[in-house]
Amino acid sequence: MTADPTPLPRPGTALALTGLTVSYGAALAVEDVTARFPAGSMTAIIGPNGAGKSTLLKAALGLIPKVQGEARAFGQPVAQAMARIAYVPQRAAVDWDFPARVIDVVQMGLYRQTGLLGRLTPALRDRAMDSLARLGMADLATRQIGALSGGQQQRAFLARALAQQADLVILDEPFAGVDAATEAAIIAVLHGLRSEGRTIVAVHHDLSTVTAYFDRVLLLNRRSVAEGPTGTTFRRDSVARAYGNQLLAAIPA
Repeated sequence: MTADPTPLPRPGTALALTGLTVSYGAALAVEDVTARFPAGSMTAIIGPNGAGKSTLLKAALGLIPKVQGEARAFGQPVAQAMARIAYVPQRAAVDWDFPARVIDVVQMGLYRQTGLLGRLTPALRDRAMDSLARLGMADLATRQIGALSGGQQQRAFLARALAQQADLVILDEPFAGVDAATEAAIIAVLHGLRSEGRTIVAVHHDLSTVTAYFDRVLLLNRRSVAEGPTGTTFRRDSVARAYGNQLLAAIPA
C-alpha cells in the first residue's frame, strides 16, 4: 500500500516558519512556532484537536492573518513563491454546491499559467486530464464536482494540485473521511511526488500510519512540541507531550 518512506537527500529548505503566532480574538491558536521543512521531504503535522494544525498552515500561506512571525518558501516570502506552491484544503471547507465539473476544478489550478486571456493551451488541457488519470478519475472529468463521493472529491482536488506541478504541496487532512482505496491512491501519488524531489506537508490525524507514510513529523499543540525525522521524533515521550498520555498504543517506545 505504501512506498518506502526513507527520505531522499535534497538540498535546501522548502518552507521555513519563524516565530509564527496566530490568535482568534484574545485566544492564542498558534504560539511562537518555528519549524523547517526540508526540500524533498514528506512531513506530517500531528497534534490533538484544537492544536492549531490547520491554522498554522493557513497563516503560513497568508490565508489568515498572523500576530507575528514569518513564513518563507524556497528562501522567499511565501507571497512571492505562490507559483511554486499547491494547497489542498480540508474537504469540509469547500463549497461543493458550486456548479463546476471535475475538469473545471482541476483546470482552476492552472490559472497562473493561462496568460492574460485566461485561455488554456492544448498542452495545459492535456496536463489537467493526465492529472485526473493519475488518480483514476479521468472517466469522471465531466461529472459535477458536488455529485462525487467524498473520496472522489478529495482525489479531484489533489489532481488540481498535481496539474500545478508545484514544488511544495500542502494538504490539510487529505485522508479525512475517505475510503481505503482513495487513501491508498492518494499516498501513492504523494510518495511519487516526493520521489520526484517535491516537498509534501500534510496535516494528519491517524497516528498508526505516520511512520509508514511520512519521513518527518512536526508535533504541535499550539506550540511546537517536537520536530524532525519520524524515526527519532515520533516517540512515546514526544507524543505524550503533545497529546497527554493518550493514543500511545501504536507509538514506538
